[in-house]
Amino acid sequence: MFPEIGPGHICAGLDYRRRMTTPASDAAVLPADEGVGPLLRAWRERRRVSQLELALRADSSARHISFVETGRSRPSEEMVLRLAEHLDVPVRERNALLLAAGYAPRYRETPLQDPALDTLREGIEQLIQGYEPYPAFVVDATYNVVAANRGILTLLEGLPESLLVPPLNAMRLTLHPEGLAPRIHNLREWRGHLLAQMERQIALQRSEPLRELYAEVAAYPVPEEEAGPADEPSEPVPYFALPMRIEHDGRVLSFISSISTFNTPMDVTVAELAIETLLPADPATVKYLQSLLP
Repeated sequence: MFPEIGPGHICAGLDYRRRMTTPASDAAVLPADEGVGPLLRAWRERRRVSQLELALRADSSARHISFVETGRSRPSEEMVLRLAEHLDVPVRERNALLLAAGYAPRYRETPLQDPALDTLREGIEQLIQGYEPYPAFVVDATYNVVAANRGILTLLEGLPESLLVPPLNAMRLTLHPEGLAPRIHNLREWRGHLLAQMERQIALQRSEPLRELYAEVAAYPVPEEEAGPADEPSEPVPYFALPMRIEHDGRVLSFISSISTFNTPMDVTVAELAIETLLPADPATVKYLQSLLP
């Protein structure tokens, strides 16, 4: 399951949840070790929800919400989970809220290679294999690639071995100056999209590894000039979303990214998995990828 680099898949060491528009610098709003009240208040303010609105959603009262946030009232375990649900708090952070309130974590964190997740892994592999010849891969909360199909391996052809040592990281592979970055014709746009995506993710998680990764990839140099008009398609394509235009084997391929997550996960590991598929954005890309089929 999830073998290391081979003809079909990649394994290293995925909900990209609903993205908030909060900038990464606001992630520090979440207080540490100050009890459940300040944490809940920080999540409520981040979601731009008033105490009254949250109380109505959670079948409570604004007075009780105020008492909980100021520490004058200790919420029940059920209330903590109810408020977390209405504030769309990530599963990992719901455990943090429960601990801060004096309760045991509710959501387990099962290692991806645990036999308990065999069925999940098999289902994911079938899904990304079924998407071939189009690229598809699975990442965890820090964008490490845990599985990928042959479509992704095609795009990675020719990259230096130093970047292909597990754990592979999707952001590093894409933005590193020796990675895919020099092949991406609209690198500035695509880079801006990926960095903004990471900023929104940082705002949802108190994750130092994610912050370190962001600092690393954001510091990668960007070429002064990009491909000019001569590199554009001879017939403009009316894209319905920002495409990634990447060169491969002398051709420029265009892809639209789509991300899927698991609904109502009860495990931290599962909640943090995201399946990303690259949908061909023009007929030429479709034709070329289908020509690769055996």
